[in-house]
Amino acid sequence: MRRRTAVIAAGSVAAAALAAGGALYWTGGDDPAATAQTAAATAAVERRDLARSEEVVGTLSYGEARTLTGAKPGVVTWLPAPGTVVGPGDAVYEVDNAPVVAMAGDLPLWRDLAPGVEGPDAAQLESNLAELGYDGFTADDEYTSATADAVEAWQEDLGAAETGTVAVGDVLFSPNEVRIADQLAAVGDPAGGQLLTYTSGERRVSVQLEIADQDLVAVDQAVAVTLPDGTEAAGVVSEVGQTVTAAEPGSDEPETIEVTVAIADQAALGALVSAPVEVVLVAETREDVLAVPVEALLALREGGYGVEVVDGGESVLVPVETGVFADGFVEVAGDLEAGMAVAVPS
Repeated sequence: MRRRTAVIAAGSVAAAALAAGGALYWTGGDDPAATAQTAAATAAVERRDLARSEEVVGTLSYGEARTLTGAKPGVVTWLPAPGTVVGPGDAVYEVDNAPVVAMAGDLPLWRDLAPGVEGPDAAQLESNLAELGYDGFTADDEYTSATADAVEAWQEDLGAAETGTVAVGDVLFSPNEVRIADQLAAVGDPAGGQLLTYTSGERRVSVQLEIADQDLVAVDQAVAVTLPDGTEAAGVVSEVGQTVTAAEPGSDEPETIEVTVAIADQAALGALVSAPVEVVLVAETREDVLAVPVEALLALREGGYGVEVVDGGESVLVPVETGVFADGFVEVAGDLEAGMAVAVPS
């Protein structure tokens, strides 16, 4: 072993007097008072994988509930039960025994659609009709007589009046499937009031992440979610919030941002509707690196860190550069080899 610094007595703790930032402080002198602390053991320099991670608490749920207000005159004749998942082509509720149907789309139905109408709302309707199996028209942004024929066929299948037009209130456009959360109205009520609350059709995990840990997450990052029964589900970060939530005045709570985790395999969540879960965020992984226990680090007076390498009856202080800290170990680079013994102070 090549000596980098002055040799010191075996079993000393690199002449350390105090801990600084989790590492002992090297004085560089021979004062007995500075070398009073002794090493209780040694640990081997290891070659291993290190992953910087943080375990945080999240909440599994279907997300925030929104209120559906009817836009069609008449009387409510049917409402779906809470827990019903509604997708394109499904009835959301019925007015005067005619269904209001869900379709996929970001744009709400803000005007009646009839032959001669052009625009993205017409294109959105035609796209849904094609997906539902209706044809005979060109799926573009123009509502033609051919579109009206397809609409009549769709209305016939629904048992609705075959008008060939789609009036405001006949269709509810939504980007994704929705899940009925609660009924706010009852059969027999006017259809123009608040009827239902609904959420996303899929469960996700929401995490209030401390600002100090925001470097641990990024969109599309894979994470592990541990359910209350101890089983794990694979998740992916779908959204990292840009709004900081401040703590209450006088509170010691940290500022946070909201992180949303999507769960692709909904079946892995069982029958859970809402539950606290644990989420493991892994920000950085280093493979096959040299590592020592964090306690082996010595903070040097001139700056940086070192470790005390023990070799038989002698030991030597070896400066190191540190990398990832994880699981009680730290990545180190310097004049070291796997298997060397380093002092770990008591």
